[in-house]
Amino acid sequence: MKTLAIDTSNQTLAVAVVDGHQILGQSQTMAIKNHSTALMPAIQQMMQTVGVKPNELAQIVVAKGPGSYTGLRIGVTTAKTLAHTLAIPLIAVSSLKVVAANCVGVPQWIVPLFDARRNNVYTGVYQWQADALTSIVDDQHMSLDSLLTLLKKESNGDVLFVGADTAKFAAVIKEELPHARINQVSVWDHPSAAVLATLAEQEVPVASIHGFVPSYLKLVEAEENWLAVHEAGADAYVEKI
Repeated sequence: MKTLAIDTSNQTLAVAVVDGHQILGQSQTMAIKNHSTALMPAIQQMMQTVGVKPNELAQIVVAKGPGSYTGLRIGVTTAKTLAHTLAIPLIAVSSLKVVAANCVGVPQWIVPLFDARRNNVYTGVYQWQADALTSIVDDQHMSLDSLLTLLKKESNGDVLFVGADTAKFAAVIKEELPHARINQVSVWDHPSAAVLATLAEQEVPVASIHGFVPSYLKLVEAEENWLAVHEAGADAYVEKI
């Protein structure tokens, strides 16, 4: 079953095409400044490189958030448009879970962090249980202080923090949770679209492609004009093929 996976939740732009458990191709770029102009060319190039046509895809998988408002809109809108146009299922996976899933073999609680500004974070708590990544604390928007208080209360502090934004909070984390670990494996801090595709096996397709929206975890104002323009770009790509 061929799958296209997309993650533009934050600075990283990640795209992969997989067939079952076989990775046909993947790209992961952290330096792109404008996902709105880079995503569709990245998808088109990846599909051409691995020799997969849109009508051969069985499903689209997208990182649903939380993360950058603009980044989420770009990835989710593109994924929705492709899934609708190709009449195939759309599967959405937590962006925090995608980063946590990098930490294979870690037995303790895994705490992915995204900076939400003003000393707030997007975060959750995950743990590997019976070879499946399980949510221990639901994804949420909260203050860093509240998160550290929760971890003090619910764990012995022996947790692993992971994510590209973790370094910003490392000093406070170590002060409040001396036994906590800060991830040192740099590749684990960034989302992998191949990992995203694998996580889709644990999810069910969204009930309504048209009605699906990103998990912002914090209300934002919709940008209908931007969405219309981006949807048109995705439609044009499918029609061209």
